[in-house]
Amino acid sequence: MNEKGKRILVIDDESQILRLLKVSLSVHGYEVYEAYNAEEGLKTISEMKPDLIILDLGLPDSDGIDVLTKVRESSRVPIVVLTAREHENDKVLAFDLGADDYVTKPFGMGELLARVRNALRHSYDISDDEILKFGDITIDQENREVRVNDNLIKLTPTEYQLLTLLAQNKGKILTHHQILSTIWGPNTDSNSHYLRIYIGQLRKKLERDPSEPIHVINEPGVGYKLV
Repeated sequence: MNEKGKRILVIDDESQILRLLKVSLSVHGYEVYEAYNAEEGLKTISEMKPDLIILDLGLPDSDGIDVLTKVRESSRVPIVVLTAREHENDKVLAFDLGADDYVTKPFGMGELLARVRNALRHSYDISDDEILKFGDITIDQENREVRVNDNLIKLTPTEYQLLTLLAQNKGKILTHHQILSTIWGPNTDSNSHYLRIYIGQLRKKLERDPSEPIHVINEPGVGYKLV
């Protein structure tokens, strides 16, 4: 995927953060747009249709979680949360509502750029023209649609990539390392908590009883498989 020219909207009320991100992202070929609050951010999203959003949760006029919720009502644009909130509950809530990644302040610019590249790559991955079925779950790879009992299920780009990775290896156990390296890139074993969160999200959306999954199966200490 060619990153040059991809439009990134940064929603953050800290002027220093905005300046840093605009300079750093522009150097790497991205077109960077800015919004200082939730109202301005939502208006800009509607007008310009960005390729990716970097979203702070601590906005002056509304919580960033509200922005995330409103965006996900109509769009699957990749959203990378960039915030000072470090509690696991905040991360889980953001992921549950459709965030594609979560980075805490202070942050390393190299890490953030890698997260941006990953989120964009997941969003623009080209899938094979094939329909996969797992009981009441149907995955239409050509149209990037997932249905349960013919009901369309909304997945974030990362959730979709995780599901299709498992589906393309149906019945085969993929280790934590295999999944992490494929979706989040090499040397990401330390982010194994992300995998648990995304598996939990998929089960909530796909399983009749997420506490007793029959499709997304865990092999304790090893990995996951789709059956």
